[in-house]
Amino acid sequence: MDQLGITHFSLFCIAVLLLNATPGPDTAYIVGRSIAQGRAAGLLSALGISLGCLIHAIASAFGLTAIIATSALAFTIVKVAGGGYLVYLGVRMLLSKPDKTSPVDLEPMVSGYRPPKAIFWQAVVTNLLNPKVVLFFLSFFPQFVRADTVHKTSAFLLLGAVFVVMSTFWNSGTALLAGTLARRAGRNPQFRLWLERFVGSAFIALGIKLVLTKH
Repeated sequence: MDQLGITHFSLFCIAVLLLNATPGPDTAYIVGRSIAQGRAAGLLSALGISLGCLIHAIASAFGLTAIIATSALAFTIVKVAGGGYLVYLGVRMLLSKPDKTSPVDLEPMVSGYRPPKAIFWQAVVTNLLNPKVVLFFLSFFPQFVRADTVHKTSAFLLLGAVFVVMSTFWNSGTALLAGTLARRAGRNPQFRLWLERFVGSAFIALGIKLVLTKH
């Protein structure tokens, strides 16, 4: 780590754990899909979020994140698009209809069903359109890279890889827990529908809060 100019690596890992434990749009999406379609959908969501984080990490390493963060217009576009997308997902969950089929195996039949590819790419977009993630990579990562190192790009990429791996484990655990609890408590389709309504409302609230975020 020292060869790349990375400092306080253990503190970095602790900070990543604490940040992952803080609820946000990514967590809401993972929990929402886990409740709506079970653990497999939740895990797909976690992988989609991880791909989004990986893209952010690469962009940060090559300076693209800084361009967005320092451009008022670019930041506003990302902010409005991200908030609007979260509101759109929330409204879809609120408007989903209860399933009338047998509850023997709810996971493939619940309301608001989406195919695996859609789940994955919706998670990616949810993460990419979150301006707070852009600012996080811009302001957080540099604190753990020495200013005088000649390996800044490699250091950012390595820290980004560590962040993605840790986040994947955390988000996968969240998906498994939410999916398991929903499966046990949600044999009643109506109860499961209300859980989805709750998460949809959280999506809308997060989307509005995101749009109101100041640069």
